[in-house]
Amino acid sequence: VQLQASGGGLVQAGGSLRLSCAASETIVRFNRMAWYRQPPGKERVLVAAITSSSSTNYADSVKGRFTISRDNAKNTVDLQMNSLKPEDSAVYYCYTNRGYTGYWGQGTQVTVSS
Repeated sequence: VQLQASGGGLVQAGGSLRLSCAASETIVRFNRMAWYRQPPGKERVLVAAITSSSSTNYADSVKGRFTISRDNAKNTVDLQMNSLKPEDSAVYYCYTNRGYTGYWGQGTQVTVSS
């Protein structure tokens, strides 16, 4: 599967962005899809994940501000980001796996100015 992330950009603190991850095949095949982020010089960390039953989990740092959703008809997974903070600045990646094989999207840059 190929994952194409989009929607990143530059936004002021307190603003919103919506990221979208488009899959090259039906996402109903994937139980779990997720967004990760990697700030400059730091490790990549989980931001949010969603299962095929739409169960979600979030990093503590984004709870109440970010919302992950999936559209099985469009084969997309979105990340709505509100009340953005400068510390949310990072490259954001979508991810899924099939068994032990993981698939990453190419990343989209999010920059939040103070």
